[in-house]
Amino acid sequence: MTQNNKMSLTSRIMLGMVAGVFLGLLFQFILGDKEDVLIPLGLFDLAVKGFFVDGLFHIGGQIFIASLKMLVVPLVFISLVCGTCSLSDPKKLGRLGGKSIALYLTTTAVAITVAISLALLVSPGVGYDVPTEAAFDAKQAPTLTQVIINMFPTNPINAMAEGNMLQVIVFALLFGIAMALSGEPGKRIAKVFDDLNTVVLKLVTILMNLAPIGVFCLMAKLFTTIEMGLILGLAKYFFTVLAALFIHALINYSALLKILTGLSPITFLTKMKDACMFAFSTSSSSATMPVTLETATKKLGAHNSVASFTVPLGATINMDGTAIMQGVATVFIAQVFAVDLTISDYLMVILTATLASVGTAGVPGVGLIMHAMVLNQVGLPVEGIAIIMGVDRLLDMTRTAVNVTGDCMVTCVVAKSENEFDTHVFNDPNAAKNLEKLD
Repeated sequence: MTQNNKMSLTSRIMLGMVAGVFLGLLFQFILGDKEDVLIPLGLFDLAVKGFFVDGLFHIGGQIFIASLKMLVVPLVFISLVCGTCSLSDPKKLGRLGGKSIALYLTTTAVAITVAISLALLVSPGVGYDVPTEAAFDAKQAPTLTQVIINMFPTNPINAMAEGNMLQVIVFALLFGIAMALSGEPGKRIAKVFDDLNTVVLKLVTILMNLAPIGVFCLMAKLFTTIEMGLILGLAKYFFTVLAALFIHALINYSALLKILTGLSPITFLTKMKDACMFAFSTSSSSATMPVTLETATKKLGAHNSVASFTVPLGATINMDGTAIMQGVATVFIAQVFAVDLTISDYLMVILTATLASVGTAGVPGVGLIMHAMVLNQVGLPVEGIAIIMGVDRLLDMTRTAVNVTGDCMVTCVVAKSENEFDTHVFNDPNAAKNLEKLD
């Protein structure tokens, strides 16, 4: 074991995150109101913003995210094909889909209900002055009918190239079913896919060991450029959203996991640390998907036949964190603009946001599109979104971690109900260390 591997992956990622935040805040203090500052080094000067922030940190962070995204399509496609073709019962696929979608919609409805209740209790928008320059151009959301039609690819290769995960999932399912029904030819191809899956998972492990550097670069750039003044001005809203996110992640998910499976929430949350830190640093459920899938199978004990379906589906339609932001933001905007919402209005917000989490799946900027839909539904000004956009970057990181936690919780519940869950792996504390070592 090398000196580098003596420290656990979790500790190294945390160290990279803390160091990045500290350096970013230091650079922000050095820059102040200046465009850039030169650091004299004798023979030459280094520009803080030009060389470090827009140079090294930007390049390192973007390469890290690009590397994770590079694995998403091959990992999802190969893993889902392997899982689907191994299903002995064709009806099982329908059960997996039904249970997964029902659980994802249920957790989303619970999330936004908690958010609205907490926001009504705290009243984050009372006394806030509306900025005169607030403006937001809301894009049109696709209809649910159009989304369902668009789930089926006309060109699967193009769907993979564009990263359209719903279309990739549908094609992988159909391809896996066809392999299972093809007899010996299907079995021969299945062996090739099993080998490909092993290779891709090894690549995931390699990238995970390089994660501390990527996390450091992302955090350093973010905290150099983030406007702390905006967060202070919207502190009540900001911390209300954070509180709702933590309540949902730590209490609601734990309660559902314990009630539906009997598994230990503490063990579950402990093993989610790495995936949550990845999600926090990348702000993308899709980019974190390779780590989420590895966590669900290698750390938590869900079999690949289930996890390869529920994790990609969750990364696409599970938007609990976004729903929480929408719940708090709806109350905040209503209070800022002095609009009284009735109980029926809040029930409409819950219903709209829950259904929109599926209806707008895979659409770029989905969070803002969903929020515009919700605001329009209850007659609130869409321009209110512009008020909260300044602090949304940091909140987006936190709600992505919540979404990933929800993906794994649902995966455990569905896998346990299908008897496709290894309790020994879940309870084994050493299973969490398997992803931290290179063979």
